Amino acid sequence: MLDTASAVKAAGADMFRAGVWKPRTHPGCFEGIGEPALEWLAEVRQKHGMEVVTEVANATHVKLCLQYGIRNMWLGARTTINPFLVQEIADALKGSGARVLLKNPVAPDTGLWIGAVERMRSVGIEDIILVHRGFVSREKGRYRNDPMWQVLLGIRHELPDVPIICDPSHIAGDRALVPEIAQMAMDLGLDGLMIECHPEPAKALSDAAQQLTPSQLTALLQSLVVRMADSADEKFRAGISALRAQIDAVDADLVDALARRMDISRRIGQLKKENNISILQAERWDVVLEDVLSRAAESGLDGKLVQEVYALIHAYSVKQQQ
Repeated sequence: MLDTASAVKAAGADMFRAGVWKPRTHPGCFEGIGEPALEWLAEVRQKHGMEVVTEVANATHVKLCLQYGIRNMWLGARTTINPFLVQEIADALKGSGARVLLKNPVAPDTGLWIGAVERMRSVGIEDIILVHRGFVSREKGRYRNDPMWQVLLGIRHELPDVPIICDPSHIAGDRALVPEIAQMAMDLGLDGLMIECHPEPAKALSDAAQQLTPSQLTALLQSLVVRMADSADEKFRAGISALRAQIDAVDADLVDALARRMDISRRIGQLKKENNISILQAERWDVVLEDVLSRAAESGLDGKLVQEVYALIHAYSVKQQQ
């Protein structure tokens, strides 16, 4: 831990993260060192002057951290999804002046994520950071967890004053993919990164495949391009305003088209009722989907995008016919 702390500080990190308690799916796996490692974290703080943070999953963990002077704690995805545990931890943190990092729930449920923030605030915890670590998805893509970047847009709208950092290590599950996710997080204007690092990843007792060496971490941080939130350049402002006006016009057309489609669906539903016809027509839906996917391919659109959008449109069209 001391070697890693020295290396990541040299790379530019300003907080040292280490999991003292490691929740695992199956018993018998390495589940962390436990309380003795809190002394190691305290030593990292003293020797390297870095803030340290560890995961807590219950009130006992919180009390032990506070005993060792650790004031930064994170709640993992398996904890954030459980309001009972979140409230237990919040109650234990009351009056501590701690900083709390909240990882997103395993499922893309923004209500649970926002609810965790509310529970912390209800006991006076205001120093809160959200950690985006991706979501479990039925469809297995190239990443361990689906980033679902669009979910962050809703969170930004609901909690504009709460910083959001990204955990590209857990999203990727593969060290080779960490840099591209980290850059995407910067492109989206997130406020920081939580990246796993180990002097010898092959010897790591958990998540070895997604950890970077200190030299790889240094190279990654040096390669990142941090985007500006805005620009005073007049040419840029004029150009983006014109393009946004075009987006606004397209959005208006989309809303109008959706309104017309829902109106037609209601009329179809009425006609089906009058003739005692079932609402769901699977063969008809297969034809519609095949047609729109063909059109999407001809237009260079992502088929997954179109399929997801039309699945939602179809679901609401069915509701209109009920």
